[in-house]
Amino acid sequence: MKRLRRLLAKRSARWDEQVYVVEGVELVRLAVSGSQPVESVYVDAHAASAEVEAICRLARSHAVPVYELQPGVLTKVADTVTPQPLMAVVPMTHRPLTAIATGFVVVLAELRDPGNVGTLIRTAEASGATGVVVAGQAVDPFNPKTVRSSAGTVLWCPLSVVSDVDQCIAELQGLGYRVLGTEATYGTPYDECDLTGKVAIVLGNEAHGLDEQAAQLLSGTLSIPMAGSAESLNVGVAGAVVCFEALRQRRMRDLDASDVYYDGNIANGGGPSNE
Repeated sequence: MKRLRRLLAKRSARWDEQVYVVEGVELVRLAVSGSQPVESVYVDAHAASAEVEAICRLARSHAVPVYELQPGVLTKVADTVTPQPLMAVVPMTHRPLTAIATGFVVVLAELRDPGNVGTLIRTAEASGATGVVVAGQAVDPFNPKTVRSSAGTVLWCPLSVVSDVDQCIAELQGLGYRVLGTEATYGTPYDECDLTGKVAIVLGNEAHGLDEQAAQLLSGTLSIPMAGSAESLNVGVAGAVVCFEALRQRRMRDLDASDVYYDGNIANGGGPSNE
């Protein structure tokens, strides 16, 4: 149990072993039913329900060891206020930047709040991003609070973790990306930017945004016009607005392409018959 406690509490322990912990019935269910490997499952034997037992059976069917623990053991280990009857140790699945740079990419630069990082990983994946880059001195994406805030999306969302924001921007540009940063006021309105193709959106630190050097490397900036008197939006909200605008534009592009293809078929005699 010392190992579990260490993995939950210390980033260095997680990265030394290249594993992290997921807590709770739903997240462990997602882990053992997904395509990623699971190292081991831990269950409070006296808190077992039909659902918990079904998850344990599924884990064993995938040759995942399941360890039944005495009452109170997981309570002492758990990171949550309300102790969970299930935990699993899962290998990290972070990838090189080049492996995720195949479409729309979201870069989280120096974000320090686990809730924001987890929410943005979940949001980016839901909007169709091909990957998320956690860059600079940011919170660990495998922090237990981040894992919970992502609703388990870290289990399957393509993630890259890089130590230098400037290098990340330069590398993406070298791969043919337009790298756009968000700022509160002076950027191009987000819905007037072309967010199709190879685009990366950089979201900066909650308090300070992007530092000046990183900002100078960007291909451009965008802003979200606001009607109220608030100076800015929470980074999680701003990220969601931009991510789903990118999804909307890609959907419209694909619909337009389908219309052109369909019209071309009709023009060439390949469309539906009126007979």
